[in-house]
Amino acid sequence: MEALLEGFSVEVMPRTAEKVDDFRALLPQHTRVYIAHIEGTPIEDMVATAKRLASEGFAVMPHFPARIIKDRATLQDWIARYQGEAGVEQALLLAGGVAEPHGEFEHSMQLLETGLFDEHGFKRLHVAGHPEGNKDIDPDGSDANVSDALRWKQAFSERTDAEMAIATQFCFEAKPVIRWADRLREEGITLPIHIGVAGPAKLQTMIKFALACGVGPSLQVLQKRAKDVTKLVMPFEPDDFLQELADHKAAHPEFNIERVHFFPLGGIKTCATWARDHGGASAVPAVPVEA
Repeated sequence: MEALLEGFSVEVMPRTAEKVDDFRALLPQHTRVYIAHIEGTPIEDMVATAKRLASEGFAVMPHFPARIIKDRATLQDWIARYQGEAGVEQALLLAGGVAEPHGEFEHSMQLLETGLFDEHGFKRLHVAGHPEGNKDIDPDGSDANVSDALRWKQAFSERTDAEMAIATQFCFEAKPVIRWADRLREEGITLPIHIGVAGPAKLQTMIKFALACGVGPSLQVLQKRAKDVTKLVMPFEPDDFLQELADHKAAHPEFNIERVHFFPLGGIKTCATWARDHGGASAVPAVPVEA
């Protein structure tokens, strides 16, 4: 578990970050912190959060949701602000959870094709992964479009000098994730995978977020637990999920899940404490993580 948690990352939003006095009291030095950009959040709030986290010594990775970015000029403005005010050099590019694009961008590949991240010296670009598929992208329940997009992004990484990785939606069942990761490698998609993990939270909270985020078949893990009324008041923790992945990686060192990315659904403090108690603190190096 400690080896798998090495260099873990975590996600925050401006409104949740405001509740934390000092992230240095919670997270190991140089932890990568993603900043989720939810529709309606002013770019000023996003940049201010990035600046604050960078000043506390963390590697900041803001979201760039294609569907809420109006046009190329807006994208360039955001990149320039993050870089100029917070020294940001990395980003998570994704379509974004809105049904209709606000402008000319619909998916993350269009953001990559602008070349703006390269022009502004961004060194690391992450893209979204969906181990259980995504019905917004593949309404028929397959993963055909998702897979095509990952193949395109793999090719992009090979023809550019971008350092890339796949950051996934959170899941609750390890075996399907292992099969998905192995299938990607078999298909020639070798981008490192940062597996999404839901941090400890009340079971009701976990189910609410899982339904809202379109979590697939592994939602059954939560639903099964919910049938036991004695467990409804107990927090759901990712021990079993991560232990199974950790054991698999120990037995198969070439396994392409390389990092853990936490969604702190039960709160950043609860999540950070869980990660630290399970080996996350001692496993993180004293230099920024690059993988």
